[in-house]
Amino acid sequence: MTNLIRRFFSIRYMLKPSQRINAPLPPTKEVYRHQFNLTWPCAIESVLVSLIGSMDTMMVGGLGPEAIAAVGITNQPKFILLAVSFSLNVGVTAVVARRKGQQDTVGANRCLRQAVIISLALSILMSLLGAVFARPILLFAGAGPDTIEDAVIYFQILMISIVFMSLSLTINAAQRGAGNTKISMRTNLAANIVNIILNYLLINGIWVFPKMGVAGAAAATAIGNIVGCIMSVMSLFYHAHFLDFRTKTSWRFDRKTMGALVSISGSAMVEQVFMRIGFFTYAKIVAGLGTVAFATHQICMNIINLSFSFGDGLGVAASSLVGQSLGEKRPDMAIIYGKTGQRMAFCISSALFVFFLLGRHFLMELFTDDARVIALGGIILIIIACTTHVQTAQVVYSGCLRGAGDTKFVALSSFISIGIIRPGLSWILCFPCGLGLVGAWLGLFGDQFLRMIFCMTRFRGGRWTKIEL
Repeated sequence: MTNLIRRFFSIRYMLKPSQRINAPLPPTKEVYRHQFNLTWPCAIESVLVSLIGSMDTMMVGGLGPEAIAAVGITNQPKFILLAVSFSLNVGVTAVVARRKGQQDTVGANRCLRQAVIISLALSILMSLLGAVFARPILLFAGAGPDTIEDAVIYFQILMISIVFMSLSLTINAAQRGAGNTKISMRTNLAANIVNIILNYLLINGIWVFPKMGVAGAAAATAIGNIVGCIMSVMSLFYHAHFLDFRTKTSWRFDRKTMGALVSISGSAMVEQVFMRIGFFTYAKIVAGLGTVAFATHQICMNIINLSFSFGDGLGVAASSLVGQSLGEKRPDMAIIYGKTGQRMAFCISSALFVFFLLGRHFLMELFTDDARVIALGGIILIIIACTTHVQTAQVVYSGCLRGAGDTKFVALSSFISIGIIRPGLSWILCFPCGLGLVGAWLGLFGDQFLRMIFCMTRFRGGRWTKIEL
């Protein structure tokens, strides 16, 4: 048994003979140490980003299921508006990571500057659209008469800060590509601390602060995003870092940089469109089950995001390491970093499986004291526990493919899995089969499992190691 475990974790057994090149491999411990040093800030950052939404949901929970549903119904419209920025950032991370591997400081900083201009222009447009059309957007999302007013107020306040959030995300994406994962972790830590403190003061009207309820949660999130953005911008004025606004390079758009960004980000944009349509349709299906079911669903989505956040952290680190390794002409190391990321994901998922299974009622009670929501959520958390290994595995595989620039395949798999399988299977299980919310979550499991199979097969094929940027 001990030998099997050693073989499972040893990098000596991770490469096929055809994948080996004439270059020495570092010791196994050194590979895991390097990956861990990049991964833990990414994982913590991803958890912190998830916690911003979770804290809003948790801290408005005392206002009742209607308040939880009002905050939850804004999530998918918000992410749809941010889809273009998310797509851009996939390209930013991949291109900067490749330039880092090539030790091309000028090229990396040129990519960052052009991405910042694009991010600002797009986010201003999205902010205006979201603020003006908040009510029809949320009504289409499924907001009911008992949630629409709070949802509109919450959403419009968030739109004020979407420009700051988008700029911060773009800068942090570039920093992660360069391997500076601690920078984005610090900015999100600061944003969360501000958010939690102001949530407490503004939701409940503590001390001299007004009692704003759901609007207070939105204001706290907006101010936290602004603080995080300021810190992200400040990180670009230190000469010790690979990315620096004071580096002498042009802000003008150039064909090589834009070609690489458009190639990757264009496919990532298609993926985001499919994802957001699928997620939006899925949320709309669940909203049709009623306020209690949707409130339960929203709490459970916040809980499963903990699992996703750890996987996302591993995926982001793997994306950076894969891009850097390919830039160094070391496809063998790119494969190894992908596989060591999977080993680390398996260990974390095993711990989360036990945590979700045994602590399911406790976790629900952190968000609400409504007995109906707690009882239904306890059932859903059994499904979440069973989803954990599959979810983290597919996120890491997807991160490796994105880091290599293989975003077209990831987009195709997302179209099939998220755009068709998740909403279609969920609707069938929810309504014709009569499983209600349980059916929706079984649909989610089916989506995650299919994506894992797609991306794992693509990763093992190895064609992604030959993509040039």
